[in-house]
Amino acid sequence: MTDPTPAADMTYARYLDLDRLLAAQNPISDEHDEMLFVIIHQTKELWLKQILHEVALAQSLVRAGDLVPAYKSLARVSRIQAVMTQSWEILATMTPADYLRFRGVLGSSSGFQSDQFRRLETMLGLKDAKFLSFQLDRPEAHAALSEALAAPSLYDDALAQLAAAGIAVPAETLNRDVSQPYQPSEGVEAAWLEVYRDTERWWPFYQLAEKLVDLDDALLTWRHKHVVTVERIIGRRRGTGGTDGVGYLSSTLERRCFPELWSLRTRL
Repeated sequence: MTDPTPAADMTYARYLDLDRLLAAQNPISDEHDEMLFVIIHQTKELWLKQILHEVALAQSLVRAGDLVPAYKSLARVSRIQAVMTQSWEILATMTPADYLRFRGVLGSSSGFQSDQFRRLETMLGLKDAKFLSFQLDRPEAHAALSEALAAPSLYDDALAQLAAAGIAVPAETLNRDVSQPYQPSEGVEAAWLEVYRDTERWWPFYQLAEKLVDLDDALLTWRHKHVVTVERIIGRRRGTGGTDGVGYLSSTLERRCFPELWSLRTRL
């Protein structure tokens, strides 16, 4: 919706809707450090909103065969991911005693339930329908995640473009049920190997692949710092959302959005 405020009357606060934005921090306890906890997580959600905005643009460009213009959005996402990872350093200034004073007010809420983070994973190819159950009370979030699960991922679109350019990609990969988790393929690895072994010929695909690895690398770095920060603050306690806490988070370090872009390196 267009803001009806005339340009001459526009102010910094009106443009950014600061009154609403700064009224959105509502700690439940009286503990000083809960404000930091709220702001850290709200800020992450704002950055995730921008990341989804950029990935959606990159995906539409890749799907249309415009690989080079997609690089800018993908590079921007990697830089946002670096900022998000750095924010764990701020949260780590909170000691275990500080956190335990207000942890009880969180109830069963957990970052595990973030629909935006799950939508990002899904758009990058890490599909898991079980996360829909956490959005049953939020119809719009549920619909957005459902749509992402049913649609081709960014990686699916990249592989389709490889095939369109004449590089052999297995038919079973191209015609797979995109709502299901992606399974690594030796044929897909061979396709990317062709790109990496003749980078001059396939330069746009080579650069796209490296931008995708940047995203995966940054996501893994973010996950690792998350694990370390959580263990520093709560040790091996169970997570508030019912997960195994550090145990669950550590298991996510094995995930790769673009697995063949990692495995091919051994064969180069």
